[in-house]
Amino acid sequence: MSRAWHLLTGEYPPAPGGVSDHTRSIAHALLKAGETVHVWTPGADGLTDDQGVTVHRWPGLFTPPGLVRLTRELDALPGPRRLLLLYVPHAFGMKAMNVPLCAWFAARRQDERELFLHEAVYPWSPGAPWKHQLLAGVTRVMLRTLALGVERAYVSIPTWAEHLPEPLRSQARWCPIPSPLPLDVPEEAVRAVREALGDGPTVAHFGTYGGTIAGPLEAVLVPLLQRDERRQALLLGRGSQAWSESLGRKHPALARRLHARDGLAPEAVAVHLRAAELLVQPYPDGVSARRSSAMGGLGLGLPIVTNTGHLSETLWRELRPVALAEDASPAALLKLAEHLLEHGDERRALGERAARVYREHFALEHTVAHLLRRGGTA
Repeated sequence: MSRAWHLLTGEYPPAPGGVSDHTRSIAHALLKAGETVHVWTPGADGLTDDQGVTVHRWPGLFTPPGLVRLTRELDALPGPRRLLLLYVPHAFGMKAMNVPLCAWFAARRQDERELFLHEAVYPWSPGAPWKHQLLAGVTRVMLRTLALGVERAYVSIPTWAEHLPEPLRSQARWCPIPSPLPLDVPEEAVRAVREALGDGPTVAHFGTYGGTIAGPLEAVLVPLLQRDERRQALLLGRGSQAWSESLGRKHPALARRLHARDGLAPEAVAVHLRAAELLVQPYPDGVSARRSSAMGGLGLGLPIVTNTGHLSETLWRELRPVALAEDASPAALLKLAEHLLEHGDERRALGERAARVYREHFALEHTVAHLLRRGGTA
């Protein structure tokens, strides 16, 4: 008898977030491959059907009382079962220290258990406040507990595997997070967006405008717009409207060229991204395969200006699917962006390389192929 898949996740649509989008993509890809798929996630109490995927929700699902109910309802379903935990410490509540969930998962010896690490542990620093040091220590204990008896492990970036015990560490499979956006975009819709934005070249950013990214982004975007009054800025993602308004107040001469599109559906985000000439994506820890905003641009074949960091995989330097600065220095990013805006042939060639590298290394089918393997190690 084949094993039904049971995906355990801290978020699932309509809840927003990269883990939410990724979990749904995996669930539907497994379903398309002929698998039976259940998803267990917090939310309003109820059982729903997501185009063939059975979604189980209730408040406090991963709290100790919720785990009692989860045990009862899992065991009431026909076996055998394959549990896949989509893991981010902070996604499961209890201030990212949900030790009971980890102990529960380790105790499910009757099920085949697999672990997908979106994130592994809280970073440790000797100079950090004691609360942060406590969190760093507890998340390491949690991960070691989760690893007990796990059949296979998958990591969004290779760095996370370093926190796993052997032999799981050596066997862990790197499975990049694919684009959360559709890859096929109607050209007539793209033309309509370009007409609405105006005639000048458009520089886009896709993200949530958190403090560590917003600063470098502003330091690149403002001089880009100031150097050529034809240029437009297209800001996509949650928080784009508020950030655009704040930036416009600081630089009123640029306000009319700041175009924010907050809360768009994935299909609309893809259309707007394709309307841009360039995507600027600074990351404090470097571009990596866990950055769904970078994957979105890469899958659509957009030329991207970004930077390396301590979490960047070697692939970015080896294959160069993006214009790559060695750090998040605004000066370095600005130089790359200016060069690409002035050299259309290089910009188009970079976009073509981005799409090719995405298909060959990052597309969802690679992850699903690993998940569907039977027997052997990961």
